[in-house]
Amino acid sequence: MVNFQRSRSDMVDRYKRGGYIQTKRMEEAVLTVPREEFMDPRFRDHAYIDRPFPIPGDGRQTISAPYMYPVSYEPLGFEPGMKVLEIGAGSGYGAALAKELVGDEGIVVAVEINKETHAFAKRNLKRAGYDVTLILGDGSMGYPKLAPYDVVSVTASTPDIPPPLLDQLKMGGRLIAPVGGRSLEGQDLLLIHKTEEGLTRRSLMKVVYVPLLGKYGFPE
Repeated sequence: MVNFQRSRSDMVDRYKRGGYIQTKRMEEAVLTVPREEFMDPRFRDHAYIDRPFPIPGDGRQTISAPYMYPVSYEPLGFEPGMKVLEIGAGSGYGAALAKELVGDEGIVVAVEINKETHAFAKRNLKRAGYDVTLILGDGSMGYPKLAPYDVVSVTASTPDIPPPLLDQLKMGGRLIAPVGGRSLEGQDLLLIHKTEEGLTRRSLMKVVYVPLLGKYGFPE
């Protein structure tokens, strides 16, 4: 039987040595969230292996490799009390980590377009005890009802940053998204900072994500 707590601790040590986890807040969040509770039951024992795994949906959805969460989240500078928008709830694991990072006083909104994946995330978050606003809808349109957001995290590849997400990003806020085509060469993981002078863009690394669907995503 897998010792999940030990596996989680070993993963965190590995990611600290590799430079993926850089802050104490991130370390504590990854140590706290039980990733095994967000896996498809068929792959539960592999929760702490460094690779993505399928989750319920239309056959394209995955729970990303675990290191991609600190890689994407550390540059966003999460602080307690922040309001976070996640596009592509997937398994719900990313939203749970975000909730740990912003604390009880923070708000996490996650939008998922696939009904089966949305239901999977909802079950996982409820079982693990995370209070997240989970929306079934077109993530490329964001969620204007609770805007503006301090942080926006897009977890699906997009041809460009959807304009509604930039509109809903708070001045001074940060957005991260895999931007580019659907080729095997992948996308650029772009960090966007919204300032009074305009948007700054910085490419962090090459990544490969499933495509964002919806009005400002890729066509079906």
